Amino acid sequence: MVGEYKVITLCGSTRFKDEFMEMQKKLTLEGNIVISVGLFGHSGDNEVWENMDEGTLTRTKEMLDDMHKRKIDMSDEIFVINVGGYIGSSTKSEIEYARHHGKGIRYLEETVCS
Repeated sequence: MVGEYKVITLCGSTRFKDEFMEMQKKLTLEGNIVISVGLFGHSGDNEVWENMDEGTLTRTKEMLDDMHKRKIDMSDEIFVINVGGYIGSSTKSEIEYARHHGKGIRYLEETVCS
């Protein structure tokens, strides 16, 4: 299937860094182009937030949220990393955005309310 690759954006809490990395590898080896988060603010990239004033922090988080939606725009579907069923407010927003734009939605763990 050379040249026919589905584009998938990973979504979920950045606290699940290991699961993001595992799914990125798995989906890539299955023949997909995988787009992930740019940094893991909740698990390891703390230096990004250090010494940021509240205004800069807010603008940076808004920028990152917007950038992730642009990634979804480029994708055929999203893959939600929902360890233990956890889906935070940012991820819920991304799921709704994907749904509104006709993107496919898959989950790491089956969820009752998607």
